[in-house]
Amino acid sequence: MATERDIGLFIPCYVDQLAPEVGWATVRILEHLGHRVHYDPEQTCCGQPFLNTGAAGDAARLARGHLARFARFDAIVCPSGSCVATVRHRFGELGFGEQGDEARQRANTFELGEYLVDRLGTPDLGARFPHRVALLQSCHGLRDLGLGPRSETGPDAEPVRNVVEQLLGTVSGLELVPSSRADECCGFGGSFAVKFPEVSTRMGRARLEDFSAAEYVTGTDVSCLLHLAGVRAHTGTGPIPIHLAEILASGLGEAKAS
Repeated sequence: MATERDIGLFIPCYVDQLAPEVGWATVRILEHLGHRVHYDPEQTCCGQPFLNTGAAGDAARLARGHLARFARFDAIVCPSGSCVATVRHRFGELGFGEQGDEARQRANTFELGEYLVDRLGTPDLGARFPHRVALLQSCHGLRDLGLGPRSETGPDAEPVRNVVEQLLGTVSGLELVPSSRADECCGFGGSFAVKFPEVSTRMGRARLEDFSAAEYVTGTDVSCLLHLAGVRAHTGTGPIPIHLAEILASGLGEAKAS
């Protein structure tokens, strides 16, 4: 088991409203590893949508509140690569966290899989998921957090660890199904899906077609998985989207977040 520590549970808006089971799975994993998990129900959006649409004033207000709310924890863990990337890399655009306690807090904000691999050494949680699973490599996770290799770096680039693949490798019965376009965007892109719905949908269909040999598709961003779930609902084909946390928590006990 890991050394017990206090973890601030950072739950994105769309997880809270549309996929709360992902939050509970995250709690089960962290508690299984011996951590004390704290969830503040008053937490709000980190500001990512406002940053993406140029509303810097609103984004700064949310960023300030976020940093104040999570200031006391040893680490902050979130089941969303894009939200973690916002805190770690984009809060600086708003003038927050360049030094001192805020800088430490931003550096100690982790995507769940990243935390398990980089801080805890890829623990085997005893999960069992006897299904064929494809991996959706979300753009923010790859390019902002370095959770896996990126095609644009070329074949001669130094090897990069693949966080999700490492964790899925510990799951009993799981067969990882390869993709011909391993890091292609699913088409969500936040406001992109709203501004360009036809293009976004076509990209989502292409991803599902590439994953057609799998029963499930998993990843680190609920937003991307929800997008694919919507496309799948309209087309009636493709693997079922499921978050990494839900696979890793399969077989664990009930959560008790404080």
